[in-house]
Amino acid sequence: MKTIESSRRQFASDNNSGICPEAWEALRESNQGHARGYGDDQWTEKAADLIRDLFETDCEVFFVFNGTAANSLSLASLCQSYHSILCHEIAHVETDECGAPEFFSNGTKVLLLSGANGKIDPASVEQMVNRRTDIHYPKPRVLSLTQASEVGTVYSPEEVRTLGQTARTLGLRMHMDGARFANAVASLGVSPGEITWKAGVDVLCFGGTKNGTHVGDAVVFFNRDLAHEFDYRCKQSGQLASKMRFLAAPWIGMLQEGAWLRHANHANHAAELLAKGMQAIPGVKLLFPRQANSVFAELPETVRAGMRERGWFFYTFIGRGGCRMMCSWDTTEEDVRAFLSDLAELSAGSPKHGSDTGSR
Repeated sequence: MKTIESSRRQFASDNNSGICPEAWEALRESNQGHARGYGDDQWTEKAADLIRDLFETDCEVFFVFNGTAANSLSLASLCQSYHSILCHEIAHVETDECGAPEFFSNGTKVLLLSGANGKIDPASVEQMVNRRTDIHYPKPRVLSLTQASEVGTVYSPEEVRTLGQTARTLGLRMHMDGARFANAVASLGVSPGEITWKAGVDVLCFGGTKNGTHVGDAVVFFNRDLAHEFDYRCKQSGQLASKMRFLAAPWIGMLQEGAWLRHANHANHAAELLAKGMQAIPGVKLLFPRQANSVFAELPETVRAGMRERGWFFYTFIGRGGCRMMCSWDTTEEDVRAFLSDLAELSAGSPKHGSDTGSR
């Protein structure tokens, strides 16, 4: 077994990476003297203005500690307790939020939609809304998209616009879970506005943590009316930071000179190299198109075990089985080559040569 240093970069999650230099420097700069608390400071104001500039619209911006809070509180602001939220059957708000959307909305029901490659089929939206219209059924109110999806695929501008039009026709609001929104923008090569408010998105949960900040996501209301008293929701749920500048300042470092997009492009490129390398290894099967910063693959169980013995970490419960390899803002080509080298060596020695799908 190889000796593995604890600081080794991994492919389990982009949450495992550290703070990027631009966010770290902005955080350091904000840690000078005193500043007013609870968001009444120059750092929070500037970060919010930079987000407005980025999207080229006058949106309402709030900073919360994490993505669960961002998704759950924003969804709650779009619903009443007797409403329902429509999302893909493997969306994060369904599979990985521990019931937080239902909890913070006082019981709003989550209804599940189908669609290939982790993306919602517009026809399934209409079918779900029209399935029942009686008073005994939770009334559909919100359509939630995950961009990039839980299996690393990306909605094109046309796909978002189609879903936005479908939502409007059916009387739904549209929410976007953008934990990896930066990676989607980098993949598509479009302006952020093209796949959000211009396509019908009412509120975006803009992820910063996976892109290189230390903590904190932004909730961006393009429909400002829907942000009414959202600050009270944040306070009541423990998401109003007393020293808010330390959530907001890293966004200045990320946005003011484009670091957010550079880091997303870098992570996507690393995933592209990883996917190409894995495709060339016998016994390895890619499960979904590589469009953002993740690669999903089926590996023989013996190879999975061997990779873990050599100190490589990855998840096997996300999406629809297989192994997820996630690249980060600091993933290097050397990291990719080292992973591929071990994978190729173990795959060559695997007696099942990829026929064993392993446990899901």
